[in-house]
Amino acid sequence: MSISRGTRVLAGIFAVSGVVHLVRPRFYEPLMPAWVPAHREVIVASGVAELACAAGLLVPPTRRVAGLASAALLVGVFPGNLKMAADAAGTDRTAFKAAAFARLPLQWPMIRAALGAARRS
Repeated sequence: MSISRGTRVLAGIFAVSGVVHLVRPRFYEPLMPAWVPAHREVIVASGVAELACAAGLLVPPTRRVAGLASAALLVGVFPGNLKMAADAAGTDRTAFKAAAFARLPLQWPMIRAALGAARRS
């Protein structure tokens, strides 16, 4: 069975983001809501989860589970994206504001791609 374009794109996004989580976890620390414990550990764990989802999306026998896990992961990190947008709103950095607010609606097509991968497996 071939891999859809959306699944390949999502796997690529997860692969790049997962590597950045592991190599530059400090980049993500400001995104962490205060109520999340052990920020560094959660960032590293989410990077590992993203890499696992990326790999799983590309392998037909694991695509269904990886698609569901990917959707759950995207929902789980959404509070960090909301915090990033709220933080950006209070700055004069136009590019940061644009990126932060653009991330919010982009979550939905990514979740849709993840669920589509799970359905098509």
